[in-house]
Parts: sequence; structure tokens; C-alpha cells
Amino acid sequence: MDSGSPSSTLVWLRDDLRLDDNPALSEAASLGQPLIVVYVLDEDSPGVRPLGGATKWWLHHSLTDLAAALEAAGSRLLLRRGPATDIIRDLALETGASTVLWNRRYGGPERRVDAGVKDWAAEHGLKAASFQANLMFEPWTVRTGAGGPYKVFTPFWRACLDGSEPRLPLDAPERLPAPSTDAGGRPPAGDALDSWRLLPRRPDWSGGLATTWQPGEAGAWQRLADFLDGPAEDYGTGRDVPGVEGTSRLSPHLRFGEISPFRIWHALRERFPHSAPADVGIFRSELGWREFCWQLLYENPQLATRNYRPEFDRFAWQAPSNAELAAWQQGRTGYPLVDAGMRQLWQTGWMHNRVRMAAASFLVKNLLADWRLGEAWFWDTLVDADAASNPANWQWVAGSGADASPYFRIFNPVTQSRKFDAGARYLREYLPELSGLDDKAIHEPWKAGGLAAGYPEPIVGLPESRARALETYQRLKDG
Repeated sequence: MDSGSPSSTLVWLRDDLRLDDNPALSEAASLGQPLIVVYVLDEDSPGVRPLGGATKWWLHHSLTDLAAALEAAGSRLLLRRGPATDIIRDLALETGASTVLWNRRYGGPERRVDAGVKDWAAEHGLKAASFQANLMFEPWTVRTGAGGPYKVFTPFWRACLDGSEPRLPLDAPERLPAPSTDAGGRPPAGDALDSWRLLPRRPDWSGGLATTWQPGEAGAWQRLADFLDGPAEDYGTGRDVPGVEGTSRLSPHLRFGEISPFRIWHALRERFPHSAPADVGIFRSELGWREFCWQLLYENPQLATRNYRPEFDRFAWQAPSNAELAAWQQGRTGYPLVDAGMRQLWQTGWMHNRVRMAAASFLVKNLLADWRLGEAWFWDTLVDADAASNPANWQWVAGSGADASPYFRIFNPVTQSRKFDAGARYLREYLPELSGLDDKAIHEPWKAGGLAAGYPEPIVGLPESRARALETYQRLKDG
């Protein structure tokens, strides 16, 4: 850096790939110094979990969108790959940065990285500041009367709602300071996004993702608008029906921080300013569940690998055969709701939440497979694979987590599909081989004889596998 150049500001983006309501970016804009905006692909720092295939696809397109938005605002997105502590330190020295800004993260390995950068900055006379951007209620701010973390969702969410209203979102800066440059007028060198090879190639399985999603901030805003104009008022009932557009589908946009929960919260307030329908409150509680999951991860950094309830270390999981696990992964268990969900997941990178619960229950209870097998598969295949929600939800289904589903709650996939997909709209969309069956027979195709040709027989019986699960859970309960 030219010694005569003004000091610069370095903004380090992570799961906050947006200009709107981005406190670190807004602070940088207010300083007015030459600006470096960097995204670091860090899969090398100790404990940091590498991305799955679906989230890599999303990240590629989200970064493409973000780079264009930053350029339109007068800035530039710099990409670098490697251990974040080293990358940020070297970049700050290279650009003569006096200030390093970022929005806070809450996973254990990520917090250690951030603390290390903050310590290094202090030692070298740089200002380092972090901001609240991606959670409305940070984990250490919501505590029981005894001062500890909540272990049950309902009192946690009540405490959140009894506190201060989430802050108002910040508007995106209209203009950002130009990037800092060296004596020759060149900005810092970065990686070409294609060199990261985030997109699948051989084979390219992303066709269904591309036709389903619009990654990036504009896509997030469109999803929010569509939700407010449609499903929001009937969310309480619509969210359970997989054959209709009854949910927000904002989860991958929240996962990558393309829209903030503050923006969503206050958009609901603006649309329903006086007496919001009960359904809107139910949706807000789903935002609250996301916050609760992040508190769980904050307090239990090994949530994806260790039972939240340690007594489950003694649980007698049964390793499924390779054929059974493959049948579940590929949507060929013989149970239409499970199979439709798993095929939706493979085709679109997403699965309806009601069906997620049924598919997860089938794996961990009917097959008695360790919940970590399912969590790892979802981590690789979901575009909204979230470091907190994914393991917390799997542990909830397994019974090993906080505020967990009771051990005796075993989702019957036939009952679930009859109740929530009575007209089989969802089943027919993802199981075309069953399209010839009527609305009654399609839920139990093994009873339909030749009409279900090409569809597999059930890989396990529901009554027998339910009895085995209950017996196994009872043995754990009895010690």
C-alpha cells in the first residue's frame, strides 16, 4: 500500500450476503474511508464445518448476485480462500486498513476465529468491531431467572417477546466508498469465483435447484413479498399442507443472510399493523424457533455430533444396511410421503417441513438409525442447511435434543399423508409412477397390486418397526 494513501476500512462478510440491514456495511459507509469488502471461503480453520453440495451451489449464485449489487453501489467484492484469521490479517496489512468490521457469528469454531482476529487487531492498533445482524435475540441476552440458558422453547420465546421489540432494519447504503488501491491504482487481488468450483459438474445435478430458486438479495425480497401477499394470513394451517404453497420458503435466504430477520419481522408489522392474524404469530414463532436453535448451538458447539441429552449416548441405535440407507436417501422406502419428500429434497434442495419430520422420524425411529446419519445427509443436500437448525431439528425428532419430541411420538407416514395430502397432490408431483392410483390407494400402494408396478414394497413394516422403537426407547428410559 502506498504510505501516502488514506487508511481503509475492511468489511468481512460471512453469512450476511446483503446490502440491506447490514450493520457492518452501514458503519463502513458512514466512515467514508476507502473500502474493501471481502468474503472468505474458510474450510481450513479448526472445527469449521465444510459446506455441503447444495449450499455450495447456493453460495456461488449468492456471491454472484452480491458482487453485482456492490458494484452498482460503487464498491467491489473481493474473494479469498483459506484460514480466515490469516486471510483477514494479511489483507488488513496489505490494504493499510485501520478498521475491520463484521457481523457476529454464534458457532463455537467461528467465535474462536472472530476472537482471534479481534485480539490481533488490538495488538496492532487496528479498530475491530462486530455487530448484531442475523439474530434478533442474541444468545447471551435471553436468560432464565437463574441466569442460565433456556432448554424449552415456549418459555424462551415468551422471554423474547416480553423484552424489547427487535430493532428497526437499516436501509441499504445508496453509495459505498470506492475500494482502496495500491500506488498503481490497483485494488487487492482476489480469487475468481469459478476457481472455487462450488458448482456441480460431473454430473451436474443442479437443474431442479436452478428452476426452483433465485439465490441472492433480490430473490429474498421477492420471496418475502410473495409470502406477505399470499400464505402469511393462512400460515397456521397452510404450513402443514405440502401440496400447496403455504410456507414462506425464506429459509435458504435467511441461512445465507440475504435478508435479515429484523427486516422480515418489521415487514410483518407493516403489513398487519393492528391486529395481526394468529397465523402471523405462528410464523413469528417459527422465526423464534430459529433463534432458539442458535442459542442451543451457542451453548453446545458440538450439537451436530454430540447428543444434547447425554443419556442418549446409551441409546441402542441400529446401523441400517447400505440398502436401507440408500432407499431412504433415494426416496424408495415404499412409503409415499417419505419418498416424495426425499425426492423433493434431491430435486430442489428443499423439503416441506411437515414432510421433513415424517422422513426424519422414519429414519431414526422406524429404522432406528443414528440421527447423525440423517443430519449429515440433509447437511449435504439442503440449500437451507443451517449449522444450528439442522442438528437441533434432527435431535428434536430423535428425542435426544432440547425440548425434544417425546420418544413415543413416531410419525406414521400413511396417517400423515392421508391427513395433510388427502388429494395426493404432493405425492403425485414427486412420485409419477403412482399417478394411476386413486386418492385412497396412493397412500398405501403395496395394497394396489399391479397398479403400483415399478414402486418398491415397504422396506420395513410400520407396526413391527414402531414396536421395536418403543421397546428400545423404553429400555433407555428404564436405565
